[in-house]
Amino acid sequence: MASALNERGLGTLLFDLLTDDEEDIEARTGTHDFRFDITLLSERLTEALDWLGRTEETSGLPVGLFGASTGAAAALRTSVRRPDHVRAVVCRGGRVDLAQETLQRLGAPVLLIVGSADAPIVRISHEAARRIRAPHQVYIVLGATHLFMEPGALDEVARVSGEWFERYLGVSA
Repeated sequence: MASALNERGLGTLLFDLLTDDEEDIEARTGTHDFRFDITLLSERLTEALDWLGRTEETSGLPVGLFGASTGAAAALRTSVRRPDHVRAVVCRGGRVDLAQETLQRLGAPVLLIVGSADAPIVRISHEAARRIRAPHQVYIVLGATHLFMEPGALDEVARVSGEWFERYLGVSA
């Protein structure tokens, strides 16, 4: 995803919201306590966003957030926490239900990308869209499941994400 956005002339900062130790703990215990701690994930994403704002090379650039699964909920919360910095959000297969309290307060335009074969997330995304007041769209990738592993699915996600960011960040390829 990051390289596809880079090819469009969009800069990216790619990082994991969980540490290696947290991922190891989840793998050993079979739990998902860290990846479903949306407060923890959004705090880390907000810290990264604040760092971008303090860094000379990036401080004046328009920012969009891309999050998948629980990272999408973190992106939504972060965009509400930093409304003056986040100009667009893309959620792929997003657990946006985990950030319900932010949906009506969103100011940044939001693109919800879901696979048509991921019925729970399709339902969650349409329910969320009814609560979002900011510009938004639910985009369905036909035949795709939650991880978008089907041929061409991630390419389509990259294309529509790039178009969304170009539109709302005020940049062009």
